[in-house]
Amino acid sequence: MKRRLQLVLAGLALALSAHAAQAACEAGKAGYELTPAEATAVYDCLKADLLDGYLQGDKRWIPADYVASYRSWTPASAFPAAPGFHGERLLMTYVNEIGADTYLEYKDEGVIVPAGTVIAKESFAVDEQGKVQPGPLFIMEKVEAGRSPQTDDWFYMAVAPNGSPMAMDVISACSECHQQNFGAQGGLGYPVPGARIAR
Repeated sequence: MKRRLQLVLAGLALALSAHAAQAACEAGKAGYELTPAEATAVYDCLKADLLDGYLQGDKRWIPADYVASYRSWTPASAFPAAPGFHGERLLMTYVNEIGADTYLEYKDEGVIVPAGTVIAKESFAVDEQGKVQPGPLFIMEKVEAGRSPQTDDWFYMAVAPNGSPMAMDVISACSECHQQNFGAQGGLGYPVPGARIAR
């Protein structure tokens, strides 16, 4: 009982901290109106709390080391931008070393993604009034050929802002969109052109 109370109190403290961070990081205008510098300022204000939230709790079916280490991977975004997917959230993209060379070419077709590639996209939303809302950490992992043919051998995962793994239908929520919109790119969705960091 005591342990359960401690967990509830810790969760409440995290929620209050996240709420305070959101208020402190308000953008003052809608997300689609933000300049790259303004979007970066919001992200810089929010990023410590984003990571703290993602790291909370048991990751269950999601490899915890991906969540713990993605910020040490190669960044693919110079600033947070909304590419029109993921609920219009602004995204910051990181790619592990296995896939970084392939990803950072940003090729439109004929992309062969090496197995072991892992991509993480932090997200946050900014509403019409400029209020900031932390979003999920989206993760996709390219697995060996034939392991998941229905998703073109991609595993899709998401961690909620409070650290909980998100249960979802990855076929309809992730794979169909990636294959329909980015199939020629090996299923890779890139940052908007002006935000891309090249090798």
